[in-house]
Amino acid sequence: MGETEIIASSRKWVEDVVVGYNLCPFAKRELVRNRVRFVVSEAETEDELLQALHSELQRLEEEPEIETTLLIHPGVLQDFGPYNEFLDAADGLLSYLDMEGVYQIASFHPDYQFEGTEPDAAENYTNRSPFPMLHLLREASLEAAINSYPDVDAIPQRNIELMEKLGAERMRKILVSCVENSPETGE
Repeated sequence: MGETEIIASSRKWVEDVVVGYNLCPFAKRELVRNRVRFVVSEAETEDELLQALHSELQRLEEEPEIETTLLIHPGVLQDFGPYNEFLDAADGLLSYLDMEGVYQIASFHPDYQFEGTEPDAAENYTNRSPFPMLHLLREASLEAAINSYPDVDAIPQRNIELMEKLGAERMRKILVSCVENSPETGE
């Protein structure tokens, strides 16, 4: 799959799953405003991915019109265990760059698994994406959105209940369809 298809699949996932099921009530606004940057990293090693992450953080600093970035990295960290461990390095980079409190990194992966859950638990689909990706968020914007949203603390539980209602098999098919039926794949 090429960069165009990967971005199309990822965008379809955001539109159909994240926005479509309202997993993140703040996503639609920025997607509609075209303030979400989708970028595919060519990284094949963790060090290369850290360099790509650094570049994207710098881009956010230089381009305030970009609200958030999805750094998609299909060539590295395909296994969830190493991906999950890498998140410490990503947070370490934020600290090293003195960007803690300025940016936050959310994590999405095709095999995402919350601690204490079974691999096939439906609730894991709240963070499952077509490809491994790091979501770079502006803390100030996130805080403003949270402050204007009633009962933000209920979002995770509502999402878990929705995933359980829809079921793991249905969510697996939806995730697969984001790749197979994205506009760029033409299927």
